[in-house]
Amino acid sequence: QVHLVESGGGLVQPGGSLRLSCAASGSANSINVMGWYRQAPGSQRDLVAGITNAGSTNLADAVKGRFTISRDNAKNTVYLQMNGLKPEDTAVYYCFAERKGAPDWWGQGTQVTVSS
Repeated sequence: QVHLVESGGGLVQPGGSLRLSCAASGSANSINVMGWYRQAPGSQRDLVAGITNAGSTNLADAVKGRFTISRDNAKNTVYLQMNGLKPEDTAVYYCFAERKGAPDWWGQGTQVTVSS
């Protein structure tokens, strides 16, 4: 079993930056991919970014050039650096961890609100 704890959400003005963190505990050595999904009110949960334990990354087209995902395997922690935030980035951001093919574990979610 893996437990994920997120931090770093909040309210930011358009054009601002936030950094989300997600720390894994438990059977973290079974994890291959970690990353983030997001879900806005009335919308489905969509993949934002993922990173393998070898460092290969995948980012959604909507965030390419603005968001960066990174990972510290020694700390079992994944980070999402979000720059140039837009109102449409407003959502609950969920950390996930995956062994193979689909998320196996989820964090509790952290709210990101981009508003002036």
